[in-house]
Amino acid sequence: MLYSLARPFLFSLAPERAHDLTLSLLKKTYKLGLMRQSIEAKPVTCMGIEFPNPVGLAAGLDKNGAYIDALASLGFGFIEIGTITPRPQSGNPQPRLFRIPEAQAIINRMGFNNDGVDQLIENVKAANYKGVLGINIGKNADTAVEDAVSDYLICLEKVYNYASYVTVNISSPNTKNLRSLQSGHALTELLETLKKRQLELAEEYQHYVPLVLKVAPDLSAMDISFIAAELIKFKIDGLIVTNTTLSREGVENLAFGDEAGGLSGAPVFEKSTACLNAFSKLLKDQIPLIGVGGILAGQHATAKQQAGAQLVQIYSGLIYTGPALIKDCVDAMT
Repeated sequence: MLYSLARPFLFSLAPERAHDLTLSLLKKTYKLGLMRQSIEAKPVTCMGIEFPNPVGLAAGLDKNGAYIDALASLGFGFIEIGTITPRPQSGNPQPRLFRIPEAQAIINRMGFNNDGVDQLIENVKAANYKGVLGINIGKNADTAVEDAVSDYLICLEKVYNYASYVTVNISSPNTKNLRSLQSGHALTELLETLKKRQLELAEEYQHYVPLVLKVAPDLSAMDISFIAAELIKFKIDGLIVTNTTLSREGVENLAFGDEAGGLSGAPVFEKSTACLNAFSKLLKDQIPLIGVGGILAGQHATAKQQAGAQLVQIYSGLIYTGPALIKDCVDAMT
């Protein structure tokens, strides 16, 4: 209710300004003790972790982990922060975030803007949150794609002891050539190297932190088959399906519809859900799936579940419908 009153004002602002203001106000409201959404407990055990409910926050909203406690008060079953890179970077030039309200869509070309992995860790340490925390890792824009593995290793090593699980983001369309890591030898090398290091870190810290891959919706059947086989081969712990799409289906001829970047929100729902279903048929419950993309109502979360997801994540839907979406999705899921 409160969000529906605030939304017209927020939508009158530039999207990135509205994003920053909303998080700032949420944090202040939380500190005053005024923010708490009651969500039904629906525990789900996935990747060896018990989630209090199956609805999580997707990466990208809180890139630096600066708002963890405030976001947790909304009732998420888990929170994923990042994408984080080894060194701070400013991302792509502004404007780089565009709303398309007629389609309940967003286009972004943020470019992994973040304060660097060391600052994220300080923010995590300062938070009071004791729930399930995913940390999403990527590579710096000025690191050659041939050297990407080194950036992922740096981040994995640094965040390992602070994360409930670690997501390897190779699917953002806004870092040059990043998506090339989803295929061929590049993917094999990345997964093999990170899995080896994960097992070494598990021994070093005496606890196991699951490793999750996040993929794009713009994959061919051959791509999906190859990725599924590699996930099984290297015993990757989970798969997030999907990131944003390069397609412009559903926003053709709308204002900002031709902006460069990744498209999220309602137009990506069918594409991401079809991708999820394809992975589910190939993986046959061997690797847990997390569904994300176009969830704007409880029925969309249920559809992700029916397509094979054990958990779901939301982001763009929050922008259009507000925190009530979390409860709607939890209530709808079985």
